[in-house]
Formats: sequence, structure tokens, C-alpha cells
Amino acid sequence: MASIAAGEEFSLVIRLMNFDLKSIPLARSIGDFFSRVFSRAFDRRDRKRKSGIMVESLVLTDEEPFQIEVQEWFSKRNQYHDSGDGGEQHAVFNVLDNVLVCAMERLKKLRESITMAGKHGFYAGATSFLSSENYYETYSDSQSALIRALCLEGKVGVALRLNDEMRRHNVVLDLFTHNFLMNGLCKMGDLSTASWLLEDMLCVGVTPNSVTYNTLINGFCQSDNIDTALNLVSLMTQNGVTPNVVTCNILVHALCHKGLLDNAKKLLTELVDEQEATDIVTSTILMDGCCRKGDMVQALEHWDGMFRNGVDVDHIAFNVLIKGFCLIHDIKLAYRYLCEMLKKGFFPDHVTFNTLINGLSKERSMDEACDIQNKMALSCIVPDEITYKSIIQGFYLEGDVSKAFQYLNEMLMHKMVPEPRIWNLVINGYGRYGDVDSACLVRDMMEELGVSPNTFTYNGLIYAYVKRGNIYDAILLKQVMLASGIFPDVVTYNLLISGAYNIGSVYFARQLLREMLYRGCQPDIFTYTEFMRVLCRKGNVQEAEGVFYKVQKSGLSVDHVPFHILIKAYCKIGRPMEAFLFYQKMIRKGLMGCYSMYYSLFIALMKKGFCQEAMQVYGHLDRLRPQGCEKTEVLVV
Repeated sequence: MASIAAGEEFSLVIRLMNFDLKSIPLARSIGDFFSRVFSRAFDRRDRKRKSGIMVESLVLTDEEPFQIEVQEWFSKRNQYHDSGDGGEQHAVFNVLDNVLVCAMERLKKLRESITMAGKHGFYAGATSFLSSENYYETYSDSQSALIRALCLEGKVGVALRLNDEMRRHNVVLDLFTHNFLMNGLCKMGDLSTASWLLEDMLCVGVTPNSVTYNTLINGFCQSDNIDTALNLVSLMTQNGVTPNVVTCNILVHALCHKGLLDNAKKLLTELVDEQEATDIVTSTILMDGCCRKGDMVQALEHWDGMFRNGVDVDHIAFNVLIKGFCLIHDIKLAYRYLCEMLKKGFFPDHVTFNTLINGLSKERSMDEACDIQNKMALSCIVPDEITYKSIIQGFYLEGDVSKAFQYLNEMLMHKMVPEPRIWNLVINGYGRYGDVDSACLVRDMMEELGVSPNTFTYNGLIYAYVKRGNIYDAILLKQVMLASGIFPDVVTYNLLISGAYNIGSVYFARQLLREMLYRGCQPDIFTYTEFMRVLCRKGNVQEAEGVFYKVQKSGLSVDHVPFHILIKAYCKIGRPMEAFLFYQKMIRKGLMGCYSMYYSLFIALMKKGFCQEAMQVYGHLDRLRPQGCEKTEVLVV
């Protein structure tokens, strides 16, 4: 800084000297040269840090950067004399001599004045400026604006480091900037640092307001930590900040999302008055909570209450009500409130159309769902990924995988790359029918578009191989999974064990079960059910029964399928009384079997002469008798 100051002072000297120089750039170069030479007394610390002083030529433009060391100037002086332009060079150095003589005298006086009095005045002025309120206000405003910009860009870590740097300069951020930091931390999910920031604000004298507390409360609610959020409300009240309707809406929404509707209503009455509790946002949140529980009667009471209290409903409230009726599969009432929505002057948006399409798809009313999608185009609303996802899922549930693939291609035509779940639905749909070629085609399309296959993708492909009866290629595909770093899950092994049943290979089933346990994959009831099926097919009914008892002791929930397997197996080998014992156990558990199982047991008991037991079975058989089948048909057999 001292060298720069000296350079400016020397330039002033040059301007005071009334030399009629032809080359102004040359004069500036001379000024820079002497400012560097005579400022060494002021820049001794810099000389200790640097071996040579580097200066930038002011003659060159920015496009021609050039640096030169001062020490080289005198060593190259003879080169200038040897150049071809002798007369012009002598003229230049005559000017230099005159400049040196005059400048030395002036600089001598100037340096003496700076040394004795100028230094004190310079430092006093600088200290006065740096300690002034204007300096700190300007510095704080610029740094605060930078921190807010960093928070908006998601660079909260950099913003926090800048805040620490400001603290070292005794500059404290204002409340507005602190709220930006709080919001950024909560969006990142770094709630521990956000909680520290709240405590730090109190320590440095920045009083948090309702925005600060609401942001942190919302962060804890988003992370499903409602208890801490409620504790913050208490802290908020203790520090003299009154919870407002925004605070209430955040907590009510979180409680309703967890199904705690009664707690939400109780909290509502404690935090705000009756007038604030009936605003459109609060009422819509409570109505949504009722819809999630399937309590449409209570939802309609809130709806009617909004009209009684003079609250102007909006399209969001209509969307919530339509979604509620779709959740309870009452599409007619959903259509009715869609008409009411239009009468009120609100046009359906993406949420409205997607809600109706999703509800119709779950009802497997795909013609209506596709018709709604066509009406979206008439309303100038482009179907999005949620629209196509609902339709593809609906066709998958309906079993029409070709239609699902058609809409998948339509998504790709609109440059929408689906998430892996959509691809997996189509692959699994082809797997149902054993269509390996189509399933592999979809997998290849998926990889070409940069979507990585996951465990569910491979499960769909294995399902296709198993359905086709190709257990060997299914097992090879499992090896491909492992080579790709994707680990099989319990569904993978269940499918492969089911494939082992199809070929009647107990060996493959045992090996798969061992591998499953070795890899730490816990078998479920379906795993043991498929293994029992394999054993019974090979005639190892006693071993299958042993597996059944082990499953019961393990605490796994047993359904009717293992009973069916053992009852049919004992009937097949001509031991109906053992089958009847399992039938009684099944009845005592309150489980209901299928018609074919009762029929097999009834026939086996009748053939062995166990008529009394057969008549007990016949009582259940008659209740499950297919329509059009007469009682006499069964009795005659």
C-alpha cells in the first residue's frame, strides 16, 4: 500500500513539473519506475518476502501482458545504446537526466515530510476510516448480500465459513441473513447445525423472530421429528415470540400426515383463536387429514364449515376433496365435485387430472383414464410423468402389458425418461407371461437411456425365465446381477426356488436356500412355502412337515398356503387322516381354504370310508361351491 501511495505522490510531482514531453506513456513509465525505486523504504517487509519486485508495463495493452524485473533495467541499458535509433535514444535519456535532477530534490523534501508528519496523518486517517460506522456498515451489507446469494444457490457450507470470517472481524449478521442461513440448513436436512445457529443467534444478540422458529420447526416436521418441533414451540413462547397461524399450519400438517388428526385439532385450539383456525390453509390441511384416513364425512364437515364461516375456497381445496373420494374408490362423487369446481370458475390443473387418472387406474377403468388424459390436451395441459406413471401402472394391474409398453414409448417420444420403477413394471408385466425377449428388449432400452437396472429389474427378468421354465438361464442371470454389484433379495431367491419346483429339483432348492442364508438374506414365509412345495412334489412330505413346524416355531406369520400344500400332498399319497388333522389346525387358526383343497380332501376321505370327517369338510365345500354346481354332483362323487 505504501508503494502505491508513493507512486501516486510521484505522479503528482510529474504533473507539477511543466515539462513538454512528447510521450505521455513514457512519462508514466518513468513515474512507475521511480515510484518503485523510492518506495523501497516504505516496503521493507515486502522485500523480505520477495526476491525481486515485479511491475506491469503500462505501455502494453491488456491483450499483451508483460512483466519485467527492475534489476534487469540497468543490466540491459547498454543494449539500448547499441540499437539503431541512436539519436532518439539520446534524446530520451537527456529527458531522463533532467527528470532525475528535478525529481530527486522534490522527492527528498516529500519523503522527509512523509516520514515525520505524513505517516502519522496517513495511519490516523486510515484508522479513522476503518473504525467508522460507514466502513463497517458497507462491509457488513456486502458480505450479508453474498451470504444470502450463497444460500439461495445451495452453498450453505461456504456461507457459514464466510460468517465465521466476519465474526473474526467482529461483524455480526443481521436477522434477515440469519434466516437465510437457517432456511438453507433446513433444506439440506442439517438440523443439528440449524439448532446450533438458533442458539448462536441468541448468544450474539440477534433475536430470532417467528420466521426463524417456523423454518426450524418445519425442518423437524419434514424429518418426522414432531416431538422436537413441539419443544421448539415451547422455546419460542418462552423467548417472547408468539406462535402464529403459519406455525400452527406446519404442525397440523405434520400431525395429519402421521394420522394424528385428533392431536392436530387439539393443538389448533391451543395455539390460535377460532377465527385464525378457520382460514383456508388450516381448513384444507384438516380436510386432507380426514381424506387420508378415509373419513369423508368429517372432511365434508370441514368443507361445509368453510362455507359457513365465509371462507373463499380455492382450487386446492377442491383437489383435496376429489383426491379423498378417489381414495375411497367413489369416482362418481369425485366427478360431482369436479363439476362444482368448474361452476365456481376454477379450471382443473395437473393435480386434478392426475388425481382422477390415478383413481380410475386403480379401479382398472382404463378407458375412462385414457379419456381423461385426452381431455388434458384439450385444456392445454401437457401430461407429465405422474400422468403416464398412473396409466402404465393401471394397464399393468389390468394385465395389458402391450398397452403399458405403448404409453412407455409415448413418454420417450415426449423426451421424458421414466424412473426405474416404470421400466420395472413393464418388464415384470412381460415376465408374467414368460415373454423373455420383450422383457430383455425393455431392459436394453432402459440401459441405452442411462437408467441403471436395479434388483427389481433383474427380478422381472428372472420371473420371465422361470415362467418359461428356463431355470438355468435364470440362475445365470443371478450371477450377472452379482457381477454387476447388484445383490439378490428375498424375492430373487423365492423366484428361483419356485423355478426349482417347476423342474422338480430338490438339489437346486437346497443350494439356493443355503446361498440365501450365507449372504445374510432372511427367508420369509414365501421362501419356506416354495421349499415345502418342492419337497412335496418329490414325495418328501415328512420333511416338508418338519419345515412347516420349524416355520411355526420361528414366529413367522403362517397363512393358508402351507396348509394347502400339506393337505393336498397327504391326500395324494393316500393318507387323508393326516390331511384332515392339518385341516382342523387350519380351521382353528381361522384360515379359509380354496375350493380345490376342500374338494381333494373330501374325495380322499370318502374313498377311505371316513364319512363323518368328510361331511365336516363338505360343510365348507358347500359354502365355496362354484355357481351352477349342484350339491348332488359332489355327493355322487
